[in-house]
Amino acid sequence: MAGPAQEELCALAAIFCGPGEWEVLSHSETDGAVLRILTEAEGPAEDAAVPLELVFHLPAGYPSCPPGVSVSSERLTRAQCGAVRERLLEHARSLLPEPMVHQLVLWLQQHLRHILAEAGAGGGPGQCPSAASATEDEGLWLALLHVDHMRAKSRYARAVRQWAAGLGLTGRLMLMGRVILILLQGRRDDIKEYLVLQKTCRVDVDSSGKKCKEKMVSVLYESRVQPEHARFAAFDVREFPRLDALREEFETAGLQELFSDFVLGLVK
Repeated sequence: MAGPAQEELCALAAIFCGPGEWEVLSHSETDGAVLRILTEAEGPAEDAAVPLELVFHLPAGYPSCPPGVSVSSERLTRAQCGAVRERLLEHARSLLPEPMVHQLVLWLQQHLRHILAEAGAGGGPGQCPSAASATEDEGLWLALLHVDHMRAKSRYARAVRQWAAGLGLTGRLMLMGRVILILLQGRRDDIKEYLVLQKTCRVDVDSSGKKCKEKMVSVLYESRVQPEHARFAAFDVREFPRLDALREEFETAGLQELFSDFVLGLVK
């Protein structure tokens, strides 16, 4: 991680020094840091503070690229947490390329009440198209991504695993020779944020060994699935020596059609 990011971690440890307020979940020079901050913000009722658990993933390229963010609270619904997260990410992009975690926390403390008010507007039968779209995006989604190449395989795989964990996504990174596939299961907004991280962070190296962004990832398939059809309990990285072993992985997950429709064409 860059010098300013390291300095920010030290500053955050000093700022959030209360019991349980701050925890570094993982930290490495190649994959960045994942940290958790517990804080409170003023909710719709002025006398009721809303407890917030914020998980930030600071990738190796941070602060040149935005952090990943996860928001949860026992006082908020999943939809409200999603709305808060979207506004945080929007604000984060406006702060590039400066270290921003503390600014994001302060901004959220000041604006949570307004974000929740906006999220609650337009509900019911007369909801606006954007609200209807948000409702459609709720639930469990499955996406299949294809990565053209992966030179720094170990580094790349660690980054993918950390991004998925930070965003609460499950699935597989599947490697078979030159075929590189990523299956993601989770909220659609989290899958979208994963794609932002993959395309904006320096996750691989070019032919000369210099760090570079991933410009050749494509979405082969994306669809909403029923919760009872959840395929994966965690995110794993797996290598397959032969095509039949890769086929079996898809069949075990009940994704035979996905394999036939999208994967076979990559190996022919």
